[in-house]
Amino acid sequence: MENNTQTTREKIIKTKKNYKRAPLMPVHLRVMIAVILGQIACGYALGISGTALSNAAKYIDISDLWTGLIGAGSLIGLAGSLLIGRLSDKIGRRQLLMINMYILAGLTLIHLLTANLLLTFIIRIGIGLMIAVDYTVGNALLTEWLPKGEDSKRQSHLLIYWTIGFILSYIVGTLITGLGAYTWQLIIATGAVPAIITALFRSFFPLPASPTWLASKGKVKKANKIISKHMGHKWRLPKRFMKKKAPKDIAWGILFSKKYLRRTLVGGIFYACQAFSFFGISIFLPILLSSINITGGSISGIIYNGGMFVGVLFGIFIFNKISRRTFLVGNFLTSAVLIGIMALVPGLDSMIKLSIFTIFAIILSSGLVLDYPYPTELFGIKVRGTGVGTCITISRFGAAAGTFLLPVLTNIGGAKLAMLVCAIVLLFAFIVCLIWAPETSPKFIKAEQNNN
Repeated sequence: MENNTQTTREKIIKTKKNYKRAPLMPVHLRVMIAVILGQIACGYALGISGTALSNAAKYIDISDLWTGLIGAGSLIGLAGSLLIGRLSDKIGRRQLLMINMYILAGLTLIHLLTANLLLTFIIRIGIGLMIAVDYTVGNALLTEWLPKGEDSKRQSHLLIYWTIGFILSYIVGTLITGLGAYTWQLIIATGAVPAIITALFRSFFPLPASPTWLASKGKVKKANKIISKHMGHKWRLPKRFMKKKAPKDIAWGILFSKKYLRRTLVGGIFYACQAFSFFGISIFLPILLSSINITGGSISGIIYNGGMFVGVLFGIFIFNKISRRTFLVGNFLTSAVLIGIMALVPGLDSMIKLSIFTIFAIILSSGLVLDYPYPTELFGIKVRGTGVGTCITISRFGAAAGTFLLPVLTNIGGAKLAMLVCAIVLLFAFIVCLIWAPETSPKFIKAEQNNN
């Protein structure tokens, strides 16, 4: 009897197809929209603090220390990405993504009720933790549901939507005026709007659980039921999940073993140095533009942010056309030279400054396209989750450091000092990547092997 049951089960498995090879369906579109809205909300929530704080300085007594701390608060919270990722491995993706945007919106609205700087800093850290959910868990759910081939393609496009949210925050922040000392609180509280939109979409169009996560917990039958419910009865889990045992936890220490140490350092340093300059400059763009005497700050900021968006599109365009290593090394060197010129060559005309600054935005932003795929490619599948989570966590410390230091450096030595420090950080990343960064693109690794 038992053998007959086993034979029947095997026949059913053979007649069904791997759900990762299915065409795009409504469930895929639902997950994509939910994750895209989350990216827009995250980009907005991170970007809005700089515009709000530059406005706050006009009305309230806020030191450079508090400006830096509050600006970096959400990025400090984002350093919890590794812990959030591990939590999602234990309780699942769906639960976290169904509540995080409600919490983010609630925390953001508290800004309307208080101007206390310490409480504002704590709120920003909480917001950063909620953003970390979408950074780690949203990306995981997207790749675990989308068909093979579509997953990596759509993953590389997420940065477009994040950038839209980031730029939108700058535009909205510059348009809200005339409320005196209360203006900055209203500006920063607008981050609740995209968060609420995202939360409501996820409630009205609930996210499905991840089939592969369920299978990794031994819930194969439940995973197949969810696939059948959302995709039809002809689809199932990949065969490798049918008998696969839940993987053992990987200790963090393995990332610093001889096998992975160089890759861990490259992944962490490239990500942190890039984030240091990008977030430091972008979040406090109004302060920086004012300090370097570029006329028409609002328009100049929109031009800079437009350059950022063009850069992301450019990065996506060249992503598979040049090797990962060449992309990484060239991006850091070019960015360092451009921002270095701004810092070391005095007396440039304001239009020349803006032109160089915009080209810098295009080049630096194009490198952001590497943030999702390159760390993933650096690590083998057994340590990939831990490795990528560690790189993200390290990068958030870099982002927080840049955001904290830029207003302080600008006050001490003007924009020249701030930009010079950014140039040094980018040059350091260039040297590290030139010496250590491995090639990870399958296309160019194969070409190198054929040449050898």
